[in-house]
Amino acid sequence: MNTKFHARRLVWPTVFSILCAGLILFSSHIAVLVGTDDTLSTSITALAYFAFAWLASRMVSAALDAASPRNRPYPRLLRDLIAALLFLVAFGAAISLFLGQGAIGALAGSGLVLAMLGFAIRNVVADTLSGIALGVEGPFRIEDWIDIDSLARGKVIEIGWRTTRILTRDSTYAIIPNSQIARQRITNYSAPRPQYRAQIAITLDHTMPVGRAREVMLNALKDAKLIQQDPAPDVRVLAYEEAGITYALRFWLSRFDLDPDCRDEVYSLVDDALRDKGYLAPHRRIELVRAKPSSF
Repeated sequence: MNTKFHARRLVWPTVFSILCAGLILFSSHIAVLVGTDDTLSTSITALAYFAFAWLASRMVSAALDAASPRNRPYPRLLRDLIAALLFLVAFGAAISLFLGQGAIGALAGSGLVLAMLGFAIRNVVADTLSGIALGVEGPFRIEDWIDIDSLARGKVIEIGWRTTRILTRDSTYAIIPNSQIARQRITNYSAPRPQYRAQIAITLDHTMPVGRAREVMLNALKDAKLIQQDPAPDVRVLAYEEAGITYALRFWLSRFDLDPDCRDEVYSLVDDALRDKGYLAPHRRIELVRAKPSSF
């Protein structure tokens, strides 16, 4: 379907480019017939620049779609950036055709105005430049599950020029400026593959041997339906302290959006297994109360 879609998108740019190329080849004959100067030839050449930029942007978009994995498409921002650069080059070439060396003087004279304008919109510029950096570097792509420290956690829906839109697990949108994302640590749970390992910490009393605790918890996870059994879950001792022995129960997930349900399932199965074996007996609280001295 993508092949047909891009084929339709290439039709008009190709026709327009071929038409402009033909006009350039016969521009001298047309000028003689019409009786005009070099203005017609210059205009046709400038028009051809934009036609070639249009065709090249569509071809790059098709190449990106063909090269990207099906579950991790390239962000729209990268396509827009390439198209903008191609049209900017075409625009500069067209200006140089019409103005020649005068174009350099015009650009130099407008430098002060551009500097004042840049200061006024510096926040927008910072967000836009950060968006370009995110699009080029690619720490995440559309439909990736990411965690941005202190900002948001969810699935990337759109990477724009100024903001990035994230769909959280509560089905709400978090729209974050790109400059803020660029300053934070980003954890991508969908790269390099959707599968990743999670863990939970469980503290048990010293009366339960480590080997027995590991056996009970791993046997309990054999009935799990949501976590992956290959690779198999495992148990590691994290701490051996006065309050008890802390274990890290590690398991693999197929997708990040299953994380809350998987943790709930793991906790429930381990709790049932430990209670069934009698290792979670209710705690008794004993308080010593000093008797009040009797008055005579």
